[in-house]
Amino acid sequence: MKFDKLIPELMVGDLAKSLNFYRNILGFKIEYEREENKFAFLSFQGSQLMIQEDNKVWKTGELVYPLGRGINFQIEVKDTNKIIDSLKKNNYPLFRELKECRYRVNNKIVKCKEFLVQDPDGYLFRFSEI
Repeated sequence: MKFDKLIPELMVGDLAKSLNFYRNILGFKIEYEREENKFAFLSFQGSQLMIQEDNKVWKTGELVYPLGRGINFQIEVKDTNKIIDSLKKNNYPLFRELKECRYRVNNKIVKCKEFLVQDPDGYLFRFSEI
């Protein structure tokens, strides 16, 4: 397995609850786990993410929901509708509905479809289909 140069590691309140969300609802794959540390390394369509239940070691301050305020993680995906269907099937709310967006990248306009969802701890994810 090749590791990305930047891999976010998110502290979560309940690893089992987070794994259910990432794995069973969104479709992430568990690459490996360290159950004794309540840690999992996940991947999804070329993106990588680590999650670990709050262990007090890496904690820089009090964790208050929603976690990750001020950041969103954009993940490019093949099919936004498939993910939205799974979220709806599991009665999981979207933070922002699917919409077509346009972003200027230097002198080009890039179009994409994207939606936002918060994980069980409040981390904000933007799934984007280009």
